[in-house]
Amino acid sequence: MFEVADISALQNHVQHWKAQQQRLVLVPTMGNLHQGHLQLVQHGQTCGDKVIVSIFVNPMQFPPGTDFESYPRTLKEDAKKLEALGVDGLFAPATEDIYPLALEKTTQVVVPELSDILCGEHRPGHFVGVTTIVAKLFNIVQPDIAVFGEKDYQQLVIIKKMVDDLGYPVEIQSSATVREDDGLAMSSRNQYLSDQQRSIAPRLYQLLCAAKEQVHSKMPFSDIEAGAMQSLTQAGFKPEYFSIRCANSLAPASAEPSGNKKALVILAAAWLGKARLIDNISV
Repeated sequence: MFEVADISALQNHVQHWKAQQQRLVLVPTMGNLHQGHLQLVQHGQTCGDKVIVSIFVNPMQFPPGTDFESYPRTLKEDAKKLEALGVDGLFAPATEDIYPLALEKTTQVVVPELSDILCGEHRPGHFVGVTTIVAKLFNIVQPDIAVFGEKDYQQLVIIKKMVDDLGYPVEIQSSATVREDDGLAMSSRNQYLSDQQRSIAPRLYQLLCAAKEQVHSKMPFSDIEAGAMQSLTQAGFKPEYFSIRCANSLAPASAEPSGNKKALVILAAAWLGKARLIDNISV
């Protein structure tokens, strides 16, 4: 496995592979890799011939006052995990190479409407940072396929929309959420949880599963959402949203379940101590 920070060095490897007609897969990450990330890599290895993992803690997607400075950075440990999986390349660029200018002077890629709801409403500017860095990585790496996790479901929908709108010749593949034995979705931010909070955290997924059953039982969506918000608060969370949406567009689902034949997704975000947890479940 090669490990590079320099953009031109990375592109030399890419050009060599492209000349050999190799299909290139990109797995973008912010590092601090756990089993969820590694599953993305393994999924990528089934899709193409060469896999590059990028590790870049992207300052543009951290709104002011969030955990950019304290976000865990474990590049050496991450590299060992990737090499053990047989990854072909690790791209870990420096911030000044990705953003030569101040962030406010940098061209940004915006997906309107989708970026300002749900997580975007509570983290203004977050998804502009996501789409901008993903667009830059697509331009730098020139992948044929890119793999993203379904845990960040809104992010996945936004990136698919960006690819469609801008005509990127990149196939977007998704990989299912990886969970702990008690159902908690794996996340780098789970390490912020105290032992007591960690015992409470699986309640988020339990409420998503209960809401799925309530949708099937034709319970009004507004009642399901309100009940889940109340349950999260009672359990010790500070919920931001619990929302039933159309799976493809993230538009609010119909108030009448019996009249809605579209695939649905239930999404939730809640704070538990210093950890902001997100999760979702398909219906």
